[in-house]
Amino acid sequence: MSRHITYRRIEADPAMAKQETLFMNCSVATMVAGGYGRIEDAAIACSGGTILWVGSAAECPARFRNFQQHDLGGRLVTPALIDCHTHLVHGGDRASEFELRLKGASYEEVARAGGGIVSTVRATRASTVEQLIQSALPRLDAAIAEGLSVIEIKSGYGLDIETECNILRAARKLAGLRNITVKTSFLGAHAIPAEFKGRPDKYIDTVCIPALHAAHDDGLVDAVDGFCESIAFSPSQISRVFDVAKALGLPVKLHAEQLSNLRGAILAASYQALSADHLEYIDEEGVAAMAEADTVAVILPGAFYTLREKQAPPIELFRKHGVAMAVATDMNPGSSPLSSLLLAMNMACTLFRMTPEEALLGVTRHAAKALGLQGYGVMEPGAEANLAVWNIAHPAELAYRIGFNPLHRRILGGHLIGEGEP
Repeated sequence: MSRHITYRRIEADPAMAKQETLFMNCSVATMVAGGYGRIEDAAIACSGGTILWVGSAAECPARFRNFQQHDLGGRLVTPALIDCHTHLVHGGDRASEFELRLKGASYEEVARAGGGIVSTVRATRASTVEQLIQSALPRLDAAIAEGLSVIEIKSGYGLDIETECNILRAARKLAGLRNITVKTSFLGAHAIPAEFKGRPDKYIDTVCIPALHAAHDDGLVDAVDGFCESIAFSPSQISRVFDVAKALGLPVKLHAEQLSNLRGAILAASYQALSADHLEYIDEEGVAAMAEADTVAVILPGAFYTLREKQAPPIELFRKHGVAMAVATDMNPGSSPLSSLLLAMNMACTLFRMTPEEALLGVTRHAAKALGLQGYGVMEPGAEANLAVWNIAHPAELAYRIGFNPLHRRILGGHLIGEGEP
C-alpha cells in the first residue's frame, strides 16, 4: 500500500544561510566535463548556498575541515534533479480518454472531437487558484520525493486571459509552499479553444498575445512556449507570439515535430530558443539548426509511450550534431500522465536507447540549460549546493530500476532537507 508524503516548505533561517558545511564519506557524480564526472571517497564543501569545493576527501583543503561535517554513509551524491517540461497545474483528469485511445482512437481524433487539451481547459477554467494549487500539490510532492530541486510549470489549459494568468499564479504560489524552485512558461499558444474554433489568428490576436502581456506585467512569466502542430498552431502564428516574447525580453521554447514535421525546430532555432521539445519527426536539417543555435532537445518518452507512437526521436542525429539532450516527464493529464522523472529516465533508455549517462545529464546539466539556468545541475565550485543523496552505488542505477526510488535525502542550499523521509 502506498502512502502520500507531504513536503512542507522550511522557512529560511538567516543563520542557516551563512552556515558552512562539509559533506564527507560519499561518492559523487559531478555531471561536468561531458559525463558522470565520478569521484570516489569524495568531500563537498558548501557555504552561503553554493559549492565551494568538491573532490577527493584526501585532497580536501584544510580550511574546509573546520566546517560542520555530515557523514553521508558512503552514499552516492548527484546534482538534484530538474524536470524541465511539465504541465503540472491543471483542473480535472482525462482518464476517460485513456480508455478511448485503448479502444483505437488516436490522439488527433480525440482532439478533433472536442476532447484532448480542450477538455482540460473546461475543467481548469472552472477551478479557482486555490483549487489548482491543492490539486497540483500531490503531483508536486511525488516529484520532490524523487530528488528534484527545480521544476518547470507551463500554462496552456486556460486559453483565456484570466485562467492563463491563474495557472501561472498557482505555479508561483507552489514555490512558496514547498522547498523547490519553480520556473514558469507561458503556453497560451497551446490549443484553439472552442469559442475560437476555425479562427486561430483571431485567438492569437485577442487572447494569446494580450494574456502574455498581462502575465508578464504581473511578473508571472520566465519563458514563452508554443505548440507548433497541425492540430494547434502554424509556424507563422507561433512567430507572432515569439516576436512579442522577444520584445518583452523573454526566452522561448517550443513543442515541435511531435506528430509531423512543420519545421518548428528550425523556427525555434531562428529565435535562439532555449529548447525544442518532443521532436519525433524532426529531420537532419532541423537538428543542424538546433545545433547552430545551441538549442536543447527535450526528450519526452512519457507522451511517446502513452500515445503508443511508432516514430522515436532521432537520438543518433542529436549525438552526431552535438545537440544537448534533456529528459523530462511532460507531466500532463492527457498525453503523459507521468509524475516520475526516474521512470522518464528509464523510458528514455529503454524506448529511445539513450545511455544512463545521457539520461542523468538530461535531468541535471542539460535540463538546467533547457531552462536557461546557470549554476544548476552540476557539482563544481560556484554552483548551487542543491544535491540529491542516493542509496545506490553507481549512477546508472537511477535509470536502470523501474518503479524504485532510492532517494535518501535532498541537500538544498547546502543544508540537508527531509530528515526521516524516504
